[in-house]
Amino acid sequence: MGKKIGSEKIAREDGYLYFVGKDGYVWRVPMKHNKRGSKKRVGTSKIAKEKGYLYYVGDDGFVYQAKMKNA
Repeated sequence: MGKKIGSEKIAREDGYLYFVGKDGYVWRVPMKHNKRGSKKRVGTSKIAKEKGYLYYVGDDGFVYQAKMKNA
């Protein structure tokens, strides 16, 4: 269970993995079975990342923050 921190909704497509990169922007990369895709930055808002937290894009398209147990 995470806390919603992003205000921008990301439109998700099948065959891609979405993550928050080191630069704070949301990126998408093709999954192994998606041969035609390419890596691309999809978010325009930057997320200020904190140490000890995991950042992910939820099913609804918003960015969430969750505290890691052993960090």
